[in-house]
Amino acid sequence: MNKSELIDEIAATAEISKAAAGRALDAALVAVKNSLARGDMVTLVGFGTFYVGERAARSGRNPRTGKPINIKAAKSPKFRAGKSLKDAVN
Repeated sequence: MNKSELIDEIAATAEISKAAAGRALDAALVAVKNSLARGDMVTLVGFGTFYVGERAARSGRNPRTGKPINIKAAKSPKFRAGKSLKDAVN
């Protein structure tokens, strides 16, 4: 499912226009992104939790040259599915 198909599904389920569904989806995604940027967790009960994970600095190898390189520590967005979502998939 891509974004436009998701908007169509939201519009049909909520009985609103596609334009309103698109604005609602965009607003929800911006809210999640801004919350994660602040370092907060976003928990949607029954769906799951979005959170920021941290990767430690490590050494790696350049696949082209084979030389060792240092990889910086980084933060990355992560998602942990809730029980209801897991049950719906299985």
